[in-house]
Amino acid sequence: MSKASLRQVTREALANTGVSSALGKFADNYVLAREQAYRHRDFEELRREVARIKREAAEHMEELAVQFTREATRRGATVFRAATARDAREYIARLAKSRGIKTIVKSKSMASEEIHLNEYLKEQDLDVVETDLGEWIIQLSNQRPSHMVMPAIHMSRQEVAQIFSREIKEPVKPEISSMVKLARRELRKKFLSAWMGISGANIAVAETGTIVMVTNEGNGRLTTTLPPVHVIIVGLEKLVPRFADISPILEVLPRSATAQHITTYVTMITGAVPAVDPGGNYHERKELHIILLDNGRTRMAADPVFKEALQCVRCAACLNVCPVYQLVGGVFGDVYTGGIGTVLTAFFTDPQKAQQVQNLCLGCERCRDYCSGNIDLPGLIGELRRRTVEKEGISHVQRIIFEKVLVNRDVFHKLLITASRLQKPFTREGWIRHLPLFLAGLTEGRSLPAIAEIPFRKRVDRLPRPGRVAGRVAFFSGCLVDFVYPGIGESVAKVLASLGFEMLCPEGQTCCGYPAGQAGLTGSFAELARQNITAFENIKAGFVLTACPTCAEALKFLYPELLAGDPVWSERAGALAEKVTDFSSFVYTYREELAPFLTPLQQKVAYHDSCHLKRHLRVSAEPRRLLVDAGAELVEMNPADLCCGFAGSFTIKFPELSRAVLDRKLQAVLGSGAELVALDCPGCRLQIGGGLHHQNSHVKVMHTAEVLASCLTGAGRFTEG
Repeated sequence: MSKASLRQVTREALANTGVSSALGKFADNYVLAREQAYRHRDFEELRREVARIKREAAEHMEELAVQFTREATRRGATVFRAATARDAREYIARLAKSRGIKTIVKSKSMASEEIHLNEYLKEQDLDVVETDLGEWIIQLSNQRPSHMVMPAIHMSRQEVAQIFSREIKEPVKPEISSMVKLARRELRKKFLSAWMGISGANIAVAETGTIVMVTNEGNGRLTTTLPPVHVIIVGLEKLVPRFADISPILEVLPRSATAQHITTYVTMITGAVPAVDPGGNYHERKELHIILLDNGRTRMAADPVFKEALQCVRCAACLNVCPVYQLVGGVFGDVYTGGIGTVLTAFFTDPQKAQQVQNLCLGCERCRDYCSGNIDLPGLIGELRRRTVEKEGISHVQRIIFEKVLVNRDVFHKLLITASRLQKPFTREGWIRHLPLFLAGLTEGRSLPAIAEIPFRKRVDRLPRPGRVAGRVAFFSGCLVDFVYPGIGESVAKVLASLGFEMLCPEGQTCCGYPAGQAGLTGSFAELARQNITAFENIKAGFVLTACPTCAEALKFLYPELLAGDPVWSERAGALAEKVTDFSSFVYTYREELAPFLTPLQQKVAYHDSCHLKRHLRVSAEPRRLLVDAGAELVEMNPADLCCGFAGSFTIKFPELSRAVLDRKLQAVLGSGAELVALDCPGCRLQIGGGLHHQNSHVKVMHTAEVLASCLTGAGRFTEG
């Protein structure tokens, strides 16, 4: 799949409003319900424990597989080690044929989806019936699951009624209760005639050979108990060392998956048990076959970076909170969907597809906060992107942008200045509403702010200065403040001057490099990091402050990681990182000194939590407190931390998807009744401000620094430059 075809597929998915409506409604309810489910539970402590257990299991995968095989075999099971998907499929087909079995029932199993079992068994003239309600619907409609926990969540009851009508050849009303009864009636026939049942597993305990299944439908137990032959397909990553390890996983799995304290059924299978076949014959011990599936798992466990993905418990919380998944559903992934699905796809099913699908990640980092296995999913997708670029290379245009222009400060800045002149025919009152030809998509659904005629770097000599210097702060402007929103930089200087701080602006600074990092170009990112470290390290200032959270994340966290292998640059990066802070956090420490000089704003203000500020810098309360100090009537959006959809180059690669994410944000903005949206991210200001301007909305958008600066009386505390 090429990038062009991926963009077309996302367009088609966006056109299916039923999918986005269903997923969006579920997501909105999920966050609140999950919060209630975790009341009186320490989620952070639980997920750290789950991560510890799963990490230990990944590091001892082969030992645990051997132990599990021994213990399960001792209790009457037959254990088969399947190295590949093909091995697993062929084993099941041979088993069925050797027993003369024709009808097979299945309970929900993502591992069976991974190995494309149903299609293979059908080719072998075997009748395979999914018995999970959602999976049965998917099977009848010849689709694939769009969600790891709720496979048919993207389908309406009207669509399901049509599918059932086709199946039983009589009209079916779109009433949920009657359709459930119909499914129960039809599937019971299959249960009573099937000689083989196939299930998955959520946990496999090496200590006892126990298989654990969690389900909300009775089909799971019918599948595992009625047929005289039971086959369990379980990935090696489901192994845990001890029986006691079940508990923390059962604490997080239902709460994170469906916001339940516990699922309706928790089934534990330890060894073979008696059975009665469809002919009424009693069997002292049914056949229990357990397939331990590798199919890329040992390769993942051996990878020093991606072994972290084996901490996943398949709760799908990352899908439930992902703004992209909520809009396009199963398009974001393969058999496994969403962010984690992209990583699993790279190792288990289709590496080539994963290389393209990873582009759909916004980088909002919301998934990391909700992950039950404490996985740094954004980091893994970033590494997947880096390896893709390393292997496949980049386009000629990208090479020029990132390896020729961005790393050359003079060329980069001259190009932006030239662009500010070329934009004039399209600019009206500081906005660009329409662009020609191939650029037209950038102004569909939003306006763009014009590039400033005079960049911030040319305004430094005119900045406000403190009447009495109490300290010095170095300012990292970033590209958007420098060339699009120089007023933000001026506002920062005004607020700092009122607190007695002189703002220093090193001339050698350039782009923070985050866009290069997001593109997988760590070489260009590292070069920009070195340029900025050099520009700031000799500046005599106690702090390095930025009004852009993305830049703050790059300088404070990513530079030390990026240069960790170089003993000289690593130390220099660490020295810079210790000084870096964001605007609101810095000003918050001096809020008592600032408050007396603020004229009350007296407006309804909604604060937008930018992704990088809240999820990486962990700053959320500070700007709100500053706005209240400025006399704002704070009103909250629902939700306040929903991504705006900007994400830098994402808005260029997938403008329709970026706009769809923005539309949800604008609904939240307008629904709050706010007169003003305050935020701390210039990129979010561009996106939200452009969207509101395109709608001719009277709601203003301002950086927190601009809000505070507009409320300052001065009172002799600073002088204009």
